[in-house]
Formats: sequence, C-alpha cells, structure tokens
Amino acid sequence: MDPIATAQYGMLAASRRFEASAFRVAQMGDPSSTVDLGHEVVEQVTAKNEFSANAAVMRTADDMLGDLLDIIA
Repeated sequence: MDPIATAQYGMLAASRRFEASAFRVAQMGDPSSTVDLGHEVVEQVTAKNEFSANAAVMRTADDMLGDLLDIIA
C-alpha cells in the first residue's frame, strides 16, 4: 500500500466534502432552502481536519522515505 497515494485520495475526498458543503451554504439564499448552517459548519471543519491529517500523513511518508534513502546511500 502506498501511503502517499492513499493520503492524496484522502485529500481529494476531503476537498470534495468541503466543496459540497460550501455549495449547500451558498444555496441558503434560496427561500425554499432547508440548509442547516450548524451541520454545514461541522462538515467544513471536519473536511478541513481530514485534509490536514492526510497532509500530515503525506509529510511523514515523505520524511520516512528520505530517511530510508539516507540509510541506503
């Protein structure tokens, strides 16, 4: 399993989750909209944290690969 590829997919998923929530918030101007702002705030914060966690995984995998190459060289 490639941790960098997995983290990239996780970042993409988090980004899509955030975009979907932002789209729903933008629809709040419609009088017939039933968007729950509290739920959308939680969605956006969760997506931000997911993105950050996946970025940390990516940095850690990169650091570990660098250390491995240093040991081998």
